[in-house]
Amino acid sequence: MKASQQRRVEMLLRIFKIRYFEEAVKKQQQLGQVPGSVHLSIGHEATIVGASMALGKDDFVIGNHRSHGHPIAKGANLPPLMAELFGKATGVCKGKGGSMHLADREVGVVGESGIVGAGLPLAVGAGLSAKVRGTDQVSLCFFGDGASSEGSFHESLNLASIWDLPVVFVCENNMYGATSPAREVIAVEDIADRAAGYDMPSEIVDGQDADAVYEAVNCAVVRARKGSGPSLVECKTYRFGEHAEGLIIPVPYRDSEEVERWKQRDPVDLYRDRLIRGGVLSESQADDLAEQAGKLVDEAVFFARDSEFPDPAEAFTDIFKMPSAGQFEERGHE
Repeated sequence: MKASQQRRVEMLLRIFKIRYFEEAVKKQQQLGQVPGSVHLSIGHEATIVGASMALGKDDFVIGNHRSHGHPIAKGANLPPLMAELFGKATGVCKGKGGSMHLADREVGVVGESGIVGAGLPLAVGAGLSAKVRGTDQVSLCFFGDGASSEGSFHESLNLASIWDLPVVFVCENNMYGATSPAREVIAVEDIADRAAGYDMPSEIVDGQDADAVYEAVNCAVVRARKGSGPSLVECKTYRFGEHAEGLIIPVPYRDSEEVERWKQRDPVDLYRDRLIRGGVLSESQADDLAEQAGKLVDEAVFFARDSEFPDPAEAFTDIFKMPSAGQFEERGHE
């Protein structure tokens, strides 16, 4: 199913939001406002938005270490996301999650993890939850090409297939696991081929084409929602920046011509131009959308800067599941 014109306009807005948000995060990290390393998804925007816009509000999303864009694509408010990256108490995780562990339950983002492949079992669990509760919710998991070589990937696809769970696995294949070229560390050329081992349908799409991603993921979501089980969608995309901002790589591992060739297919420019050429938007309307996204990101930065840091006394609040009264005594502990 193709996206409606209204949905496509919203897709462009969210693509703009992710790009400007990421650029702002990069700047603030360089200024020392965002602690630690940040992994940006600049170049992945079409994949992220195309996949997320195929979901309903109540559907689940599980991300990875490169996941600022996932909650934005699902419709999250920007100020709490930015505040979380600043480590502020007003952040979505009260400043305790940071860049690689965002969770926004308001839009169904269950969580993200800095551990490669760690989100895959969570997506299966969310899918199992939906099936047990008898809802029509779908669980979508984003992961990179590197995660497809983790044991958690194979275990997750196997279990999802055995139990016909409503899970959509979306691979953001940017061809590099940190600095390792996929062609040197993955035995198959296409990650999608690995789905066959679990009797699971798969599809390969151009990850720079938001419409193509939307249509492929939408088919997988419809299939999952009607009880036909999981699917894998592989999106061929590319990260324009380094693996992480501030990471110093002494030996070049990417050809500069390769990087420039991919930048010629910038998903922001491609989708903006497509909607203008197709008569969905005029140039001025597209510019207005970009301006709107820019203002929202600026407001998010101001909000994060003005927010307070968490009270040190709250350091362990919400971190542990406290036992219920009498639980230790029941188990024979002192």
